[in-house]
Amino acid sequence: GVKRVAVEAGVTAFWSKYVGLDGAVVGIDTFGESAPAGDLFKEFGFTVENVVKTCESVLA
Repeated sequence: GVKRVAVEAGVTAFWSKYVGLDGAVVGIDTFGESAPAGDLFKEFGFTVENVVKTCESVLA
């Protein structure tokens, strides 16, 4: 089958039906934090490095 990864700077639950059981979603499901966007992205794993790592994991 087709392997999928979704990248969403928001709620990830919506994407589960599209990526399937063998896919993954990278996003931020936490609300109410206050800090510069770059700091929050790093804190919650919404980084290029994490997207690459997730894609590699799905494709392995």
